[in-house]
Amino acid sequence: MGFLETILFPLEWVVANIMVAWHWLFTAVGMDSASGWTWSLSIVGLVVTIRILLIPLFVKQIKASRAMQVIAPELKAIQAKYKNKKDQASREAMSRETMELYSKHKTNPFASCLPILVQAPIFFALFRVLNYQMRPDENGNYSGIGWLTPELAEQGHDASIFGAQLSETFLSSTGAAAKIVSAVLIVAMVATTFTTQRQLTRKNMPASALEGPMAQQQKILMYALPFIFVITGPNFPVGVLIYWTTTNVWTMGQQFYVIRNNPTPGSEAEKQLKARKEAKAKRKGLVIEGTSEDITELEAPRAGQRQQPKKSQSRSKRKKGGPRPAGTPDSPASDADSGPDSQKKDDDD
Repeated sequence: MGFLETILFPLEWVVANIMVAWHWLFTAVGMDSASGWTWSLSIVGLVVTIRILLIPLFVKQIKASRAMQVIAPELKAIQAKYKNKKDQASREAMSRETMELYSKHKTNPFASCLPILVQAPIFFALFRVLNYQMRPDENGNYSGIGWLTPELAEQGHDASIFGAQLSETFLSSTGAAAKIVSAVLIVAMVATTFTTQRQLTRKNMPASALEGPMAQQQKILMYALPFIFVITGPNFPVGVLIYWTTTNVWTMGQQFYVIRNNPTPGSEAEKQLKARKEAKAKRKGLVIEGTSEDITELEAPRAGQRQQPKKSQSRSKRKKGGPRPAGTPDSPASDADSGPDSQKKDDDD
């Protein structure tokens, strides 16, 4: 056993056992144990299990990504400060100020890659389970691993969906079914990867973060990852393609929920969230004060509550002019008697 096999063996054991546990669950509810759909859903169950365990890392990734977007203008200012300085002292000063900026905001560019870095060994472990533990040796025997007995390994090897065995690859298969299924899964894998990267960069980044070196790196990554999968995808077994496509769909849905409900300040997604809140407020008869988040109800009399009468204009004017003598009637006629004609009558008397 080589160095890589020694490192991946514990992960292979965990991956195989999770698959077998889901396989047992689907068989217990009435699905055919040897069916390719049962084994495919077991791989989907593996994705669900792994992604639930990785939710804390996903939250950390979101926080790190947002922190990197917040410090993007400051990072750009540091880079501009040392742009034309090539000496050793300037490079060290630039590196020191950059690390101080990361430390101040408690982030770094590698934190946003944690889920991908953690999933990579799991991906290779599943690849080895399908390629080695669920494949016969030169004598036609299956080794198995953990709860994946040789009998189950043979059963999983022979399982197929749409005529394609889960252990077949696009390049190794001689049948048309495996090539078609592999091609469809590769296209789905590439499309979901591109969509995930695009919604992360275009919808959930402020305008200030869409410029500069960081934005260029994100743009390169958005096109580079799908291209890598186009090149490497034909070498992956159908089962691995199902795993990676399901992972991408999970990531895309999880990201969509976070971006929609808790977007980065200043991003396009935040503008859309405010617009939705304003539209919802108008439908419910609310008035918005200041921003979309400051929503208060219109003051309206409750059911059964007597509405207070408004003060008349004459009373308002009277209050403004000062108090009336006691016993003066509060009516428009009394106001008329206090005009110029009334004053002239008093003079004649």
